[in-house]
Amino acid sequence: ACTWIWLLMLLLTTLTFMIGEQGGEGIYISLIVLGFALFKGHLVGAWFMGLNQVRGIWRWPVTLWLLIPGSLISTAFILAS
Repeated sequence: ACTWIWLLMLLLTTLTFMIGEQGGEGIYISLIVLGFALFKGHLVGAWFMGLNQVRGIWRWPVTLWLLIPGSLISTAFILAS
């Protein structure tokens, strides 16, 4: 399973690179790229740190670490546009 997760992360990284090379700009492009980064962070926490096998409170620190800054950055992007 980790090989498939790694390939998915590689695909998302390639998509992010292609968006950057195309010169995409705007709030929606920024939020898509941020979403890719947060999703990749979730995949790292779940699969490569082994948190998909953990139950309870031990799973929350990485999730909150991604959600709180991600939502604050998203809010800043939206308010700045």
